[in-house]
Amino acid sequence: MDASLLVARHLATLSFADLPRSALDATRNNILDTIGVAIAGASAPGCREVARAVLDNAPGSQAWVWGTGRMAVAADAALANGTMAHALDFDDTHDAAVLHAGVSTVPAALAIADRLGGVNGVELLTAVAAGLDFACRLGVATRLPPVASGWAYTALFGLFGATAAAGKLMKLDAERMGHALGIAYAQAAGNSQCMPDAALTKRMQPGFAARTGVLSATLAAAGITGTTNTFEGRHGLAHVYLRGEFDRDRLLRDLGLRFEHEDLGYKPYPSCRHTHNAIDIALRLARDHNIDPANIERIDVAVNREAYDNVCTPVETKTRPRSVVDAQFSIPFCIATALLKREVFIDAFADDALRNEAVLRIASLVSASVDDDMQERFGRAVTPAAVFIGMKDGTRYNGLSDVPRGGIDNPMDFDALVEKFRRCVHYAGGPFFHAKSARLVDMLGDLESVRDVRQITVDLA
Repeated sequence: MDASLLVARHLATLSFADLPRSALDATRNNILDTIGVAIAGASAPGCREVARAVLDNAPGSQAWVWGTGRMAVAADAALANGTMAHALDFDDTHDAAVLHAGVSTVPAALAIADRLGGVNGVELLTAVAAGLDFACRLGVATRLPPVASGWAYTALFGLFGATAAAGKLMKLDAERMGHALGIAYAQAAGNSQCMPDAALTKRMQPGFAARTGVLSATLAAAGITGTTNTFEGRHGLAHVYLRGEFDRDRLLRDLGLRFEHEDLGYKPYPSCRHTHNAIDIALRLARDHNIDPANIERIDVAVNREAYDNVCTPVETKTRPRSVVDAQFSIPFCIATALLKREVFIDAFADDALRNEAVLRIASLVSASVDDDMQERFGRAVTPAAVFIGMKDGTRYNGLSDVPRGGIDNPMDFDALVEKFRRCVHYAGGPFFHAKSARLVDMLGDLESVRDVRQITVDLA
C-alpha cells in the first residue's frame, strides 16, 4: 500500500486523546506564533496587494482575511493569511526538515473553521497537530537537500500538511483523505527561484499551499478522486519531485506515537534560520566587548554549504540587498544590523533600513566561507557559525554558536512566544489589534476551552 494511504488512515482516525501533552503544547505554541507573525506581516510588501486582489476578485462570506475586516471564500482567505504569516520570515522552522510548517497548516485550518462554524479548540488542536506532524515528516523523509532540488519544501510539503488539517476538520474518512492528498499532489509546487530573484512570491508560496489544502479537502469531500499512489507510484512524489531520495520508513516511523512538530523551533529574529547563529554571536560579542562598529576592519564568517549558498552568495546582493527578501537571506546584512543596532527585529528590514549606509558599510566588511568540517558533520541542517571580528587597532574577537536561540536545544518557551506575539502586535500598530491582544493570548493559551474558533478569528479580522 502506498505510504500516502497509510498516512491518510492515520489522519482520519487520530483523536485528541491520542496526542501527548508535549504534542499539544507544541501545537498551541505554533498556532500562537503563526498568528502573531501574520498580524505583524499583514502590512508587509505584497500582503495588502494579495488581500486586495482576493477580496476584489472573489469576495465571499466564508472566512476572514486577517486585518481587513472583510471575508472571502475560504481557500482565498487561506492564501492571503498564509502569505501574511510568511512575509517577515519570522515563522517556525524545522531545522532537519528545512521547512516552515505552520504558515500553510494554520491558515488552512482557521479558514476551514471559519467556513464550517462550531469548530471547537480541541478539534482545532487535533487537526493542526496532524497537519504539522505530516508536513515535518515529509521533510525529514527525503535525503534531497532543497538547494540541490530547487524545491521550496515549505510549500511542497506544506500543502500536504494543510490538506491534512483541512480534511481532519471536515471529518474526511480514510478513503476521502487519501483522495484529498492525491488532489493536493496534482497541485504540488513551490520553488526556490524566488530567492535569487528577490521576488515577493517567496512569501506567497505558503499561501498557495494553504489554499491548496482547503481546496483539496473540499474537492475530496465533494467526491472528486485523486491519485492513490501519490508518494510511491511510478510518477509519484518520491520519483518526480524527490529523485528517488525518499525514505518510506522514516516517514512512517512511530506514526501516531511521536509527533515530529515537537522539533519545530521558533525565531527570535525575522530572517532565514541560517543567519541566526551568526546573529547570536554578533549580539553577544557586541554586548560583551562593547564593540564600536566604526572601528571594525573586517568580519569573517564560517558556515556549512547549505548556509553559504542560501545566505552568503551572491556577495553583491548579500552585502547590498535589493529587497527585503535579499536582506532576510543575508548573513552580512544581519550581522551588520546586530552590531550596529544591538538587536534584529522587524524594523531592521524596512525599506529605509535597507538603504542605511552605516549598516551597508559594515555588511561590506563581511567575508564568508564554507567550513568543510561543519559541512561534513551537519550537512543540510542549520549549522553552527563561527564569526571573527577584526578591529582597526588589531584587537580580534571571535565566537562560535552551534545552538541558535529558539531551536529545539535552546527553545523559546510559551512565555517567550507570548512576548514575541505582543511585540508583533505592537509593531502592527494602531488600536485595532492592541485592544484584542490580551484576549487573543488568553484564548490561544487555553484552546481546549474555546467552544467556537470563530471567537479567535473574528478578533483577527
